[in-house]
Amino acid sequence: MEFGIQFFPDIGPKVKSAQAYWDDALRLCDHFDPLGYTHVRTVEHYFEPYGGYTPNPHIFLVAAAQRTKKARLVTGAVLPVFNHPLKVAGEIGMVDAMSNGRLECGFARAFLPHEFTRFGVPVDESVVRFDEGMEAVRRLLEEENVTFDGKFHKFKNVTSLPRPTQRPRPPFWVAAIGTPASFEKAGRAGHSVMAIPMAGGKMQELVGIYRKAWRDAGHKGNGRVMLAFHMCCHEDGNKAREIAREPLNRYLKSLVAAASDWTSGMTSKDYPGYDKIIAGIAKENFDTQTAKGAAWVGSPDQIRKQISTFVEQNGDFEVASLQVNFNTVSYDDALRSMTLFSKEVMPHFKGMKKAAE
Repeated sequence: MEFGIQFFPDIGPKVKSAQAYWDDALRLCDHFDPLGYTHVRTVEHYFEPYGGYTPNPHIFLVAAAQRTKKARLVTGAVLPVFNHPLKVAGEIGMVDAMSNGRLECGFARAFLPHEFTRFGVPVDESVVRFDEGMEAVRRLLEEENVTFDGKFHKFKNVTSLPRPTQRPRPPFWVAAIGTPASFEKAGRAGHSVMAIPMAGGKMQELVGIYRKAWRDAGHKGNGRVMLAFHMCCHEDGNKAREIAREPLNRYLKSLVAAASDWTSGMTSKDYPGYDKIIAGIAKENFDTQTAKGAAWVGSPDQIRKQISTFVEQNGDFEVASLQVNFNTVSYDDALRSMTLFSKEVMPHFKGMKKAAE
């Protein structure tokens, strides 16, 4: 199992400035290589405290690339529905060049209604815009002199520059929450999948759908799965819970607030069951998240047991993406947590998947 760090800003200017948040994040990146974290990841969201400090993940990843020489740079994820594929492809080529070929491209459909409203994009166009945008970006990266005739984007004889450093292109990831069709589609296309146990999906079933679709499509191997977790590690397990409890509760509340339209009567054919998903998250708190293993909080020994239990109940996965400075968790607490986790937890799981095979 690999372990990396995800930065998901979950605060607004009244709590912490963007300058202060990203300064903390970049200083934490300085420790990735010596501590053995294999990726750095951030999201694309807009306007609200839930993710609004990162409207363009590529900008942060370029800065992070200068603070680490080994960690992979993962967009978790770019939203094709709000971006022109010509722009996305150019940014990917530039980040891949400036990082010496370390970029990995995550794509997501977006799920916050307020973003669709403010961009003036119908929610019911989410799937078709995602599929078209991702396919256009793929072709622009893999091919030259591309002509594309889509419903939303049309261009002729375009060669995107810079050309990707990784050939034929950087690896693709697809974000999925709890819809089986999303996992099946990612596996069939041969893309890696990034998911969130926090949302309450049946991970073993969903990952199984993904891996079967991967194999049935004739792809080599068994696919690649990344799951995201909140994590706080401290020598004193009670202290870890004290540090993480309220920041995690506030994080959950801000997510529900940002997605509240789904629980206020909004529906869409592209998001079946999202009213139930968000209503379910609204019932979550620190205790329920830690109980189900969606948040890893405690002493090193306690977290080792939490990870083992999660894997036993949900099956194997390849990559864990950890949030360590979520909400108001301080730089000092996040660094202490990262360091202790690296020394006392990671060595127990790095060879787990290989040994199981």
